[in-house]
Formats: sequence, C-alpha cells, structure tokens
Amino acid sequence: MVKHGTLIAILFFSLFSFAQNGTGSPYSFSGLGENTFKGNQINRFMGGVDIYNDSIHANLKNPASYGTLKMTNYALGINYRSNQLSGVEGEANVTTASIDYLAVGIPTKKFGFGFGLIPYSSLGYRVESLNETETPSKLNRFDGSGGINQVFFSVGFPLFKYLTLGATFNYNFGNLTYRNSQFIDEVDLGTFLTSQSSVSGLSYQFSTNLTLPLKRGYELTAMFSYSPENMLESKNQQAYFTQSLLGNSLADAEEIDLSVSGLDQTELSLSESISYGIGIGKPKKWFLGVQQNLKKSANFNNEFVELNNVSYANGNQLSVGGFFIPNFSSLTSYWKRAVYRFGFRTEQTGVLVNNSEITDFGISFGVGLPMTGLSNTNIGFEIGKKETDNNALVQETYWTLRVGFSLNDLWFIKRKYN
Repeated sequence: MVKHGTLIAILFFSLFSFAQNGTGSPYSFSGLGENTFKGNQINRFMGGVDIYNDSIHANLKNPASYGTLKMTNYALGINYRSNQLSGVEGEANVTTASIDYLAVGIPTKKFGFGFGLIPYSSLGYRVESLNETETPSKLNRFDGSGGINQVFFSVGFPLFKYLTLGATFNYNFGNLTYRNSQFIDEVDLGTFLTSQSSVSGLSYQFSTNLTLPLKRGYELTAMFSYSPENMLESKNQQAYFTQSLLGNSLADAEEIDLSVSGLDQTELSLSESISYGIGIGKPKKWFLGVQQNLKKSANFNNEFVELNNVSYANGNQLSVGGFFIPNFSSLTSYWKRAVYRFGFRTEQTGVLVNNSEITDFGISFGVGLPMTGLSNTNIGFEIGKKETDNNALVQETYWTLRVGFSLNDLWFIKRKYN
C-alpha cells in the first residue's frame, strides 16, 4: 500500500504540471474554456456512455458506480491530440498532450468511495487577424491559456439489490488568462491588454443506477444523473502594457482599478446538467447503450470578459456505444480475453459564434488489454470534427490517442495464510 501511495503522490504532481495543456482548439475561448473531461477512457471509447458499471472500474462521471466496486482501483488517463484547423485565411495544425484524470476508488463492506483530480476545462488558443487595408498595416492577436481543475470526492452505495445511489463533491480552482494585442508595421512596441481570472468554488453531482436481470442471462441497465447549477467566484485583474516584439523589454504598464466598475469580483456559472440513458447486454460478453446529456447553458454570462460575437444556448449531446468480449475465460488466446469498445456521439455545444452554433461529432474505438490479476490497460482513438454552418468560421478536425491504466488491488482484506 505504501508503494501505491508514493505512486499516487508522484502522479498528482504530474497532473498539476500537465493540467493546463489540454486543448489547442480556437473555440476554447468561449465559456469556461473547452470541456476537456468527458469521463474515463473506457467510457470515452464507448462514445461517452456512462451507463455501464462493473466491479473493478470506478466510473468517474457516474458516482453511483462506487456502490458496485469490489476492488481498490487506481486510474490514470493520458492523451495526445492533433487539431487540424482550416479557414478562409489558411490552415494550421496544433498538437497537445495532457493527463485526463487521476483517481482512486476504494470499496468497503457498506459502500464505496473515491477521490482524485481532473482537468475539467482548458483554454488554449491563438487567433490572428491582419488588416492590410490601412497604412501602416495592423496585426491583431488574441490568446488564451489556463483552465479549471476539479478535486473530487465521490461516494456510492447499494440502496436495494439492483439499485445504487451516488454523489460527487467537487472543489473547482484555476486561472483563466486572456490577452489581446496589436502590432503596427515598423513599430517595435506592441500594445497588450491582459485579463486574468482566478476561479474557485464548489459543485455537486448526484446519480443513480438500476441493473435488472432478464431472461437468458441478459441485463437491463438504466442511469440518471443530475448536477445543479453552481456559482464559482472569480477574482479578476486587468492591465495594459507595451512590450518589445522580442518580448524582452517592457516599456510601460498600467493596472486597471476594477473595483470602480465592480468587476474585481464576479461570478461564473457551472450550468445545470442532466444525463440519462439505458442499455442492455450480457455480463462479461457484450453491452450496448444510448445516453443523452442536457446542459442548461443558455444563461451563461461572463461580465468580466465580454465577447461581442458569442452567445449561448442550451447544449445537447447524444451518445451510443458499447463493448464485446470474444471469450472472457479463454486460456488459449490473449486477444479473446480483450475488451473491444466502440461508440459515437453528436453534440450541440450551446456556443454560438455570429449566431452559428458550434457542433461536435466524434467516433471512437478502443481495446482493453488484460494485465496481471484484474488490472488492464485501455488504448484507443477518437476522431472528431467541430464546425458551424458558417463557412467563414474555422473548421476543426481532430484525432486523439488515449491511454488509460486501471490497476486493481485488495485493501482491508485479512490474510488467511502467511
């Protein structure tokens, strides 16, 4: 147990180091940034379906899953992502690498619980616009960086034989930095406006899972999850300054007194959301499920950083996915014991740019590779596209390689033999 504790401490430090590098999408400028956490790797490989639970994996987006946990579970997810961006002004490619989650799930006789750290959202964009109609020409640049992390604690317990309940409590924290700059041809100094928000606050999620046995060994599974709207406190700073294009000479700087306008402290909303789904399958053989996620984001507003061309609507995501195992107990073929997952999702993100809503479509597939004991490694790909019906805006195509490690152990079990 001491060895595992040391590993967890090292990985927590690594997660803090990588948490803010989770996106290269130009559409991350909206809201609280791009929502980078969409579940464990095994759920993402099934299109984001969170319905299915088993006894050796903690489902981080469905706290009711802790009520079925039978083994202590250490979970780590990492990814490498490539974004291909195209628009009327050209094309670009952006790559990022980050940790998706780090978590521990622990069962007891009466209930299960878990804790961990998740990069919830990320800012990571640079957009440039060159105006050559004026003399001298001007280059406007818009940058964003940072993100919001969540430290979470989850608990789940069986209420009846086939019904489990669960709850997650999150502490959210992070920094969001926006920088607007302008460069004039043949002028050495550029003008910058930097806006920074330090964000913190609590949020909650509640879920329930129902698993009913059917004839011929089938199981019917249903899930419902609810997250109320939660307000985060944002402490804000803003400053103008001029700086050399080489970045090594600060000519002039002035911090803006935001208390005069009441913008030194504002509130940001984590929108209310609801998820529900249903699935059918045979234990240790196959599963197929469908899930809908609704997000009430139409009233989102950021008083401190106003985006004139951006508005918000309610979001909606539909996911379909599942898995199959050729032969769970095969003694002759390693690949027959592997778990093959697949899924797709389509999402209306609720973000409108110039009155055109951003949509996100993705397909995913992966394989769970058995390791010693009941541990496993999950490897898979996700291919997707973000776009609007406005051809003048950026079209984003991306692919992501994801790897998840699920290590299992027995705690609180007395040894019968020395």
